[in-house]
Amino acid sequence: MSKLRYKDITISDTKMVLISKANEIIAEYQTDGYDLTVRQLYYQFVARDLLPEEWADPATGSTNNTRSYKKLGDIISDGRIAGFIDWNAIRDRTREKGSNSHWDSPTDIVGACGQQFRLDTRADQPRYIEVWVEKDALEGVIERSCRELDVSWLSCRGYVSMSTLWEASQRFIAQERQDKETIILHLGDHDPSGIDMTRDMQKRMEMFGSSVQIRRIALNMAQVERYNPPPNPAKETDSRFQGYIAIHGVESWELDALDPHVITDLIEGAITSLTDRNLRDHLISRQKEHRRQLATVADRWTRVVKFVNKLKGCQ
Repeated sequence: MSKLRYKDITISDTKMVLISKANEIIAEYQTDGYDLTVRQLYYQFVARDLLPEEWADPATGSTNNTRSYKKLGDIISDGRIAGFIDWNAIRDRTREKGSNSHWDSPTDIVGACGQQFRLDTRADQPRYIEVWVEKDALEGVIERSCRELDVSWLSCRGYVSMSTLWEASQRFIAQERQDKETIILHLGDHDPSGIDMTRDMQKRMEMFGSSVQIRRIALNMAQVERYNPPPNPAKETDSRFQGYIAIHGVESWELDALDPHVITDLIEGAITSLTDRNLRDHLISRQKEHRRQLATVADRWTRVVKFVNKLKGCQ
Protein backbone atom coordinates (compact mmCIF):
# COMPACT_ATOMS: atom_id res chain seq x y z
CA MET A 1 0.00 0.00 0.00
CA SER A 2 1.27 3.49 -0.88
CA LYS A 3 -1.05 5.98 0.78
CA LEU A 4 1.18 9.05 0.88
CA ARG A 5 0.02 12.53 1.89
CA TYR A 6 1.48 15.40 -0.10
CA LYS A 7 -0.94 18.14 0.85
CA ASP A 8 -3.53 18.85 3.54
CA ILE A 9 -6.88 19.02 1.80
CA THR A 10 -10.20 19.61 3.51
CA ILE A 11 -12.50 16.87 2.25
CA SER A 12 -16.19 16.91 3.12
CA ASP A 13 -17.97 13.97 4.72
CA THR A 14 -19.88 13.37 1.48
CA LYS A 15 -16.66 13.12 -0.50
CA MET A 16 -15.07 10.89 2.16
CA VAL A 17 -17.94 8.45 1.70
CA LEU A 18 -17.11 8.27 -2.02
CA ILE A 19 -13.40 7.83 -1.25
CA SER A 20 -14.29 5.00 1.13
CA LYS A 21 -16.37 3.32 -1.59
CA ALA A 22 -13.48 3.77 -4.03
CA ASN A 23 -11.12 2.05 -1.61
CA GLU A 24 -13.54 -0.87 -1.24
CA ILE A 25 -13.65 -1.34 -5.01
CA ILE A 26 -9.87 -0.95 -5.30
CA ALA A 27 -9.28 -3.56 -2.57
CA GLU A 28 -11.64 -5.98 -4.30
CA TYR A 29 -9.69 -5.78 -7.55
CA GLN A 30 -6.24 -5.72 -5.95
CA THR A 31 -7.07 -9.05 -4.30
CA ASP A 32 -7.31 -10.53 -7.80
CA GLY A 33 -4.19 -8.74 -9.06
CA TYR A 34 -5.90 -5.96 -11.03
CA ASP A 35 -5.22 -2.26 -10.93
CA LEU A 36 -7.74 0.18 -12.38
CA THR A 37 -7.78 3.31 -14.48
CA VAL A 38 -9.84 6.26 -13.26
CA ARG A 39 -12.37 5.49 -15.98
CA GLN A 40 -12.72 1.85 -14.96
CA LEU A 41 -13.19 2.93 -11.34
CA TYR A 42 -15.82 5.44 -12.43
CA TYR A 43 -17.76 2.76 -14.30
CA GLN A 44 -17.75 0.58 -11.21
CA PHE A 45 -19.43 3.47 -9.39
CA VAL A 46 -22.00 3.72 -12.17
CA ALA A 47 -22.65 -0.01 -12.34
CA ARG A 48 -23.09 -0.23 -8.54
CA ASP A 49 -25.29 2.90 -8.44
CA LEU A 50 -22.90 4.68 -6.03
CA LEU A 51 -22.89 8.16 -7.58
CA PRO A 52 -24.89 10.86 -5.73
CA GLU A 53 -28.35 11.46 -7.16
CA GLU A 54 -27.69 15.21 -7.29
CA TRP A 55 -25.06 14.53 -9.97
CA ALA A 56 -27.77 13.36 -12.38
CA ASP A 57 -28.13 15.17 -15.69
CA PRO A 58 -31.43 17.12 -15.52
CA ALA A 59 -32.12 16.34 -19.17
CA THR A 60 -31.70 12.57 -18.90
CA GLY A 61 -32.01 11.86 -15.20
CA SER A 62 -28.85 9.71 -15.41
CA THR A 63 -25.86 10.06 -13.08
CA ASN A 64 -23.68 8.60 -15.84
CA ASN A 65 -22.53 11.78 -17.57
CA THR A 66 -19.40 13.76 -18.33
CA ARG A 67 -19.87 16.03 -15.31
CA SER A 68 -20.08 13.03 -12.95
CA TYR A 69 -16.91 11.56 -14.41
CA LYS A 70 -15.04 14.82 -13.86
CA LYS A 71 -16.40 15.29 -10.33
CA LEU A 72 -15.46 11.76 -9.26
CA GLY A 73 -12.05 12.12 -10.91
CA ASP A 74 -11.40 15.32 -8.94
CA ILE A 75 -12.42 13.59 -5.69
CA ILE A 76 -10.16 10.62 -6.41
CA SER A 77 -7.29 13.00 -7.20
CA ASP A 78 -7.78 14.90 -3.93
CA GLY A 79 -8.06 11.61 -2.05
CA ARG A 80 -4.72 10.42 -3.39
CA ILE A 81 -2.92 13.69 -2.69
CA ALA A 82 -4.38 13.79 0.84
CA GLY A 83 -3.19 10.25 1.56
CA PHE A 84 -6.51 8.40 1.56
CA ILE A 85 -6.08 6.33 -1.64
CA ASP A 86 -3.22 4.02 -2.60
CA TRP A 87 -1.12 5.62 -5.36
CA ASN A 88 -0.30 2.20 -6.83
CA ALA A 89 -3.96 1.22 -7.19
CA ILE A 90 -4.79 3.53 -10.10
CA ARG A 91 -2.85 3.57 -13.37
CA ASP A 92 -2.62 5.80 -16.40
CA ARG A 93 -1.70 3.22 -19.03
CA THR A 94 -1.37 5.82 -21.78
CA ARG A 95 1.82 7.23 -20.28
CA GLU A 96 4.24 4.46 -19.37
CA LYS A 97 7.98 5.13 -18.94
CA GLY A 98 10.43 3.12 -20.98
CA SER A 99 13.95 2.27 -19.79
CA ASN A 100 16.82 -0.20 -20.17
CA SER A 101 17.19 -3.15 -17.83
CA HIS A 102 20.22 -3.20 -15.51
CA TRP A 103 21.93 -5.94 -13.49
CA ASP A 104 24.26 -6.05 -10.51
CA SER A 105 26.21 -9.09 -11.74
CA PRO A 106 26.31 -11.73 -14.49
CA THR A 107 24.81 -14.18 -12.00
CA ASP A 108 21.71 -11.99 -11.73
CA ILE A 109 21.12 -11.80 -15.48
CA VAL A 110 21.66 -15.52 -16.01
CA GLY A 111 19.23 -16.22 -13.18
CA ALA A 112 16.73 -13.80 -14.69
CA CYS A 113 17.12 -15.50 -18.05
CA GLY A 114 16.27 -18.77 -16.39
CA GLN A 115 13.01 -17.28 -15.13
CA GLN A 116 12.17 -15.37 -18.31
CA PHE A 117 13.31 -17.79 -21.02
CA ARG A 118 10.42 -18.54 -23.34
CA LEU A 119 9.95 -20.79 -26.28
CA ASP A 120 7.18 -19.85 -28.66
CA THR A 121 4.70 -22.27 -27.13
CA ARG A 122 2.33 -21.64 -30.03
CA ALA A 123 4.92 -22.31 -32.75
CA ASP A 124 3.31 -25.54 -33.93
CA GLN A 125 -0.32 -24.45 -33.52
CA PRO A 126 -2.50 -24.64 -36.65
CA ARG A 127 -3.73 -21.08 -35.94
CA TYR A 128 -1.88 -17.80 -35.47
CA ILE A 129 -3.77 -15.43 -33.13
CA GLU A 130 -3.38 -11.82 -32.03
CA VAL A 131 -5.61 -9.83 -29.66
CA TRP A 132 -6.33 -6.20 -30.56
CA VAL A 133 -8.05 -3.72 -28.25
CA GLU A 134 -9.44 -0.33 -29.25
CA LYS A 135 -7.95 1.74 -26.42
CA ASP A 136 -4.75 2.05 -24.40
CA ALA A 137 -6.56 2.19 -21.08
CA LEU A 138 -7.39 -1.53 -21.28
CA GLU A 139 -4.00 -2.74 -22.47
CA GLY A 140 -3.06 -3.89 -18.96
CA VAL A 141 -6.11 -6.17 -18.76
CA ILE A 142 -5.44 -7.55 -22.24
CA GLU A 143 -1.75 -8.08 -21.53
CA ARG A 144 -2.48 -10.14 -18.42
CA SER A 145 -4.41 -12.76 -20.42
CA CYS A 146 -2.21 -12.71 -23.50
CA ARG A 147 1.07 -13.17 -21.64
CA GLU A 148 -0.28 -16.22 -19.84
CA LEU A 149 -1.48 -17.80 -23.10
CA ASP A 150 1.55 -16.66 -25.17
CA VAL A 151 -0.44 -14.59 -27.65
CA SER A 152 0.63 -11.20 -29.04
CA TRP A 153 -1.54 -8.16 -28.36
CA LEU A 154 -1.93 -4.66 -29.78
CA SER A 155 -3.50 -1.43 -28.54
CA CYS A 156 -5.13 0.11 -31.63
CA ARG A 157 -5.81 3.60 -30.21
CA GLY A 158 -9.01 3.95 -32.19
CA TYR A 159 -8.92 3.40 -35.95
CA VAL A 160 -5.69 1.58 -36.75
CA SER A 161 -3.13 3.58 -38.71
CA MET A 162 -2.29 2.51 -42.25
CA SER A 163 1.32 1.77 -41.27
CA THR A 164 0.31 -0.45 -38.34
CA LEU A 165 -2.18 -2.37 -40.46
CA TRP A 166 0.30 -2.90 -43.29
CA GLU A 167 2.97 -4.15 -40.87
CA ALA A 168 0.39 -6.47 -39.28
CA SER A 169 -0.68 -7.77 -42.70
CA GLN A 170 2.90 -8.84 -43.39
CA ARG A 171 2.99 -10.79 -40.10
CA PHE A 172 -0.23 -12.57 -40.95
CA ILE A 173 0.74 -13.26 -44.57
CA ALA A 174 3.98 -14.88 -43.33
CA GLN A 175 1.92 -17.19 -41.11
CA GLU A 176 -0.57 -17.91 -43.90
CA ARG A 177 2.31 -19.03 -46.14
CA GLN A 178 2.91 -21.73 -43.52
CA ASP A 179 -0.70 -22.88 -44.06
CA LYS A 180 -1.86 -21.42 -40.76
CA GLU A 181 -5.30 -19.99 -40.14
CA THR A 182 -4.88 -16.40 -38.95
CA ILE A 183 -7.23 -14.65 -36.53
CA ILE A 184 -7.47 -11.27 -34.82
CA LEU A 185 -9.63 -11.21 -31.70
CA HIS A 186 -10.90 -7.63 -31.55
CA LEU A 187 -12.32 -5.75 -28.55
CA GLY A 188 -13.86 -2.30 -28.86
CA ASP A 189 -16.60 0.03 -27.70
CA HIS A 190 -20.18 -0.60 -28.76
CA ASP A 191 -20.73 2.79 -30.39
CA PRO A 192 -20.90 4.06 -33.98
CA SER A 193 -17.14 4.18 -34.53
CA GLY A 194 -16.26 1.25 -32.27
CA ILE A 195 -18.49 -1.10 -34.22
CA ASP A 196 -17.21 0.21 -37.56
CA MET A 197 -13.56 -0.30 -36.60
CA THR A 198 -13.93 -4.08 -36.87
CA ARG A 199 -15.27 -3.75 -40.43
CA ASP A 200 -12.58 -1.24 -41.37
CA MET A 201 -9.78 -3.48 -40.14
CA GLN A 202 -11.11 -6.45 -42.11
CA LYS A 203 -11.48 -4.45 -45.32
CA ARG A 204 -7.99 -2.96 -45.23
CA MET A 205 -6.29 -6.24 -44.26
CA GLU A 206 -7.93 -7.85 -47.29
CA MET A 207 -6.62 -4.98 -49.44
CA PHE A 208 -3.10 -5.77 -48.22
CA GLY A 209 -3.53 -9.41 -49.23
CA SER A 210 -4.07 -11.10 -45.87
CA SER A 211 -6.86 -13.61 -45.33
CA VAL A 212 -6.92 -12.97 -41.58
CA GLN A 213 -10.32 -13.30 -39.88
CA ILE A 214 -11.31 -10.39 -37.62
CA ARG A 215 -13.46 -11.85 -34.84
CA ARG A 216 -15.12 -9.27 -32.61
CA ILE A 217 -15.28 -10.80 -29.14
CA ALA A 218 -16.37 -7.60 -27.32
CA LEU A 219 -18.30 -5.46 -26.95
CA ASN A 220 -21.35 -7.06 -28.58
CA MET A 221 -25.07 -6.53 -27.99
CA ALA A 222 -25.47 -9.98 -26.44
CA GLN A 223 -22.84 -9.01 -23.87
CA VAL A 224 -24.56 -5.67 -23.25
CA GLU A 225 -27.77 -7.56 -22.50
CA ARG A 226 -26.00 -10.10 -20.30
CA TYR A 227 -23.68 -7.85 -18.27
CA ASN A 228 -25.76 -4.65 -18.37
CA PRO A 229 -22.91 -2.09 -18.47
CA PRO A 230 -24.01 1.54 -17.98
CA PRO A 231 -25.01 3.20 -21.27
CA ASN A 232 -23.95 6.51 -22.82
CA PRO A 233 -25.79 8.47 -25.51
CA ALA A 234 -24.37 7.64 -28.94
CA LYS A 235 -22.46 10.63 -30.35
CA GLU A 236 -24.64 12.49 -32.81
CA THR A 237 -21.52 14.13 -34.29
CA ASP A 238 -20.18 10.73 -35.38
CA SER A 239 -20.62 10.33 -39.14
CA ARG A 240 -21.81 6.76 -38.50
CA PHE A 241 -24.48 7.83 -36.00
CA GLN A 242 -27.54 7.36 -38.21
CA GLY A 243 -26.51 3.90 -39.38
CA TYR A 244 -25.78 2.86 -35.81
CA ILE A 245 -29.06 4.01 -34.26
CA ALA A 246 -31.05 2.40 -37.05
CA ILE A 247 -29.75 -0.97 -35.77
CA HIS A 248 -28.94 -0.44 -32.09
CA GLY A 249 -30.86 2.62 -30.94
CA VAL A 250 -29.52 5.82 -29.41
CA GLU A 251 -27.51 4.25 -26.57
CA SER A 252 -23.88 3.16 -26.73
CA TRP A 253 -21.56 1.33 -24.32
CA GLU A 254 -17.84 1.58 -23.59
CA LEU A 255 -15.65 -1.49 -23.29
CA ASP A 256 -14.17 0.02 -20.11
CA ALA A 257 -17.55 -0.41 -18.44
CA LEU A 258 -17.19 -4.20 -18.45
CA ASP A 259 -15.75 -5.73 -15.30
CA PRO A 260 -12.05 -6.58 -15.96
CA HIS A 261 -12.78 -10.16 -14.87
CA VAL A 262 -15.33 -10.43 -17.68
CA ILE A 263 -12.87 -9.09 -20.26
CA THR A 264 -10.25 -11.57 -19.06
CA ASP A 265 -12.70 -14.46 -19.31
CA LEU A 266 -13.78 -13.44 -22.83
CA ILE A 267 -10.19 -13.33 -24.07
CA GLU A 268 -9.08 -16.52 -22.38
CA GLY A 269 -12.18 -18.38 -23.52
CA ALA A 270 -11.71 -17.30 -27.13
CA ILE A 271 -8.00 -18.16 -27.22
CA THR A 272 -8.44 -21.50 -25.46
CA SER A 273 -11.15 -22.57 -27.92
CA LEU A 274 -8.67 -21.97 -30.77
CA THR A 275 -5.71 -23.76 -29.15
CA ASP A 276 -4.49 -27.34 -29.46
CA ARG A 277 -3.66 -27.90 -25.80
CA ASN A 278 -1.59 -31.08 -26.30
CA LEU A 279 0.75 -29.38 -28.76
CA ARG A 280 1.23 -26.42 -26.44
CA ASP A 281 1.77 -28.57 -23.34
CA HIS A 282 4.66 -30.33 -25.12
CA LEU A 283 6.44 -27.03 -25.76
CA ILE A 284 5.73 -25.79 -22.23
CA SER A 285 7.48 -28.93 -20.89
CA ARG A 286 10.52 -28.21 -23.07
CA GLN A 287 10.50 -24.60 -21.88
CA LYS A 288 10.54 -25.71 -18.23
CA GLU A 289 13.53 -27.95 -18.88
CA HIS A 290 15.50 -25.11 -20.54
CA ARG A 291 14.67 -22.82 -17.62
CA ARG A 292 15.90 -25.48 -15.19
CA GLN A 293 19.19 -25.71 -17.09
CA LEU A 294 19.68 -21.93 -16.99
CA ALA A 295 18.87 -21.84 -13.28
CA THR A 296 21.53 -24.50 -12.69
CA VAL A 297 24.10 -22.38 -14.55
CA ALA A 298 23.17 -19.34 -12.45
CA ASP A 299 23.51 -21.30 -9.21
CA ARG A 300 26.97 -22.50 -10.27
CA TRP A 301 28.13 -19.29 -11.93
CA THR A 302 31.42 -19.11 -10.03
CA ARG A 303 32.35 -22.59 -11.21
CA VAL A 304 31.33 -21.69 -14.78
CA VAL A 305 33.64 -18.64 -14.72
CA LYS A 306 36.54 -20.71 -13.39
CA PHE A 307 35.96 -23.28 -16.12
CA VAL A 308 35.92 -20.59 -18.84
CA ASN A 309 39.10 -18.99 -17.47
CA LYS A 310 40.73 -22.39 -17.42
CA LEU A 311 39.85 -22.87 -21.09
CA LYS A 312 41.39 -19.49 -21.87
CA GLY A 313 44.59 -20.58 -20.19
CA CYS A 314 44.74 -23.65 -22.42
CA GLN A 315 44.60 -21.62 -25.63
